Amino acid sequence: MGAGKSSIVAWLRDQFGMVPFFEPNEQNPYLEDFYGDMKRWALHSQLFFLVRRFQIHKDIDARAKGEGRPIVQDRTIYEDAEIFAEHLHRAGHIDDRDWAMYQDLYATLRREIRPPDLLVYLRCPMRTLTKRIKRRGRTFEQTIPTAYLASLEQLYEEWFARYALSPAIVVETDKLDYVEDLFDRQELLETIRAHL
Repeated sequence: MGAGKSSIVAWLRDQFGMVPFFEPNEQNPYLEDFYGDMKRWALHSQLFFLVRRFQIHKDIDARAKGEGRPIVQDRTIYEDAEIFAEHLHRAGHIDDRDWAMYQDLYATLRREIRPPDLLVYLRCPMRTLTKRIKRRGRTFEQTIPTAYLASLEQLYEEWFARYALSPAIVVETDKLDYVEDLFDRQELLETIRAHL
């Protein structure tokens, strides 16, 4: 959250005519409850995201076969399971029994989807992230513990270090302004175009 996913998806849609798929945050009926009581609502919230993200991946596969237009997605099923749910398990918000069930479901769903052709990893340091969260003013995000965000940052770095499903590029979002700066925008366009 706050790394710039929605902005880059909209920008890539405009630059390459891609079909955008956005994170279903507003559709998650557990999200606000989750931020109020993580232990009580962690599994519910993560199961919602896992199933909804799987549905998005299947929709993407179907559209890719039918339309032939490039597609961009703001977050993958891999992140839900290997970062967010992993954090909640490590923090004790999802117990071992529920975690084993979740992992079985994730492994089953993962076998049914095709990985992306290119992963664009938005790296955003904590200081920048917390400023952006404050600035956009979503009420339920304002009380997110800093320790939670720091844990996610570490898990993202660990996950990205072992990611091998497709080519990947890194965008340092605190240093590269692909929305406002023409030179940054052109550099990123050329990098992405080379991989597509």
